Amino acid sequence: MANSSITQSTSRKGLFARGRGAGRQLEWWQQLLLQVFCLVVAVSVLFPIMWIVTLSFKEAGSQRSSTLELIPKSISFSSYQAVIDQPLSKTAGDISFWKLMGNSFFLAAGVSFFSVMIGVAAAYAFSRLNFVGRKFLFLSIGFILLMPGIATLAPLFAMLAKIRTSLEVLRIIYFVLAGLIVTSLILMTISRIRSDDFRAGSIAVVFGGLAVAGLLLWGGLGIDIPKNAKPFDLGRSLYGVGLAMISGALPFAIWNLKGYLDTIPKELEEAAIIDGASPNQIFFRIILPLATPALAVTAFLGFMAGWTEFALTARFINKAENYTLAIALQTMTGQYTTVSWSNFAAMSIMISLPVSIVYLALQKYIVGGLTLGGVKG
Repeated sequence: MANSSITQSTSRKGLFARGRGAGRQLEWWQQLLLQVFCLVVAVSVLFPIMWIVTLSFKEAGSQRSSTLELIPKSISFSSYQAVIDQPLSKTAGDISFWKLMGNSFFLAAGVSFFSVMIGVAAAYAFSRLNFVGRKFLFLSIGFILLMPGIATLAPLFAMLAKIRTSLEVLRIIYFVLAGLIVTSLILMTISRIRSDDFRAGSIAVVFGGLAVAGLLLWGGLGIDIPKNAKPFDLGRSLYGVGLAMISGALPFAIWNLKGYLDTIPKELEEAAIIDGASPNQIFFRIILPLATPALAVTAFLGFMAGWTEFALTARFINKAENYTLAIALQTMTGQYTTVSWSNFAAMSIMISLPVSIVYLALQKYIVGGLTLGGVKG
């Protein structure tokens, strides 16, 4: 009887709500203040988005309105069509929208793939192996994260600009990398089928690897080699930008993945060793499947960084055929040109839409992957 009265009084006072995971109950005036605060935050965040969306639905070539319009009076997709037909300014060049999107996707996918693959191997070494200088190297990676990425632009450009090779060698490198990926996928598939361990995750890895190999083959076949071809300048290409971005994305990937790998119990690896598993089998069959949420988060953030990167691409790229969507958006503005703000808004929406859709679809996994490595134990 006494226990029930204590429980009822505690519930009435609102110390803790009933039910697992429930928070503290608030008074009505606290609820009202909280709702008003959330509404102000939502309006301040959504206002520029609504303004850009409304502006994109105006007629192509429209200027910025002097009045506040958050709801479009009429909807027109002519600005979107104009951006697809002529994404660059007339003085910048004549490149199709799909070519720009392909360049952006190639850069973003490459940065995401290589930063995750190299980062998870380094993170596993920091998490599980004991070697000389381990703590110092890991703290050094943490200090690199504190440095703004733009600060490394000058040394990276000076270093990559000195690397030059012929286009024939570049094409051979493409084909060799594609062949290595396909061979590895074949060997992995045969091994999984023999061990009766070919599951959905293996299918995803196979398709992802084939997609990367296809991109490499497409890139190699797309290299045009004229008779008097100049040497390939790495510092003025998408590959140079990709290498520079990978060097910036790796510290975060290692730091984020290491924190998640620390939460995976070492007893699982010890049990696998007793069963006769090799270090490679432990890494590929136990660690990587368990680290899928963190890998997905790191890959998504790396893809988003490569998709929206402007500073590095603007400094490295000097040919219109290598422009990305971010550079195309910048060419719409200028000191001596009249800016078509409706086209600018439409281009902004088209650039941000792919990553926004992916984030909304995978929001539960992204948030979960970011928080699971925050607490060890």
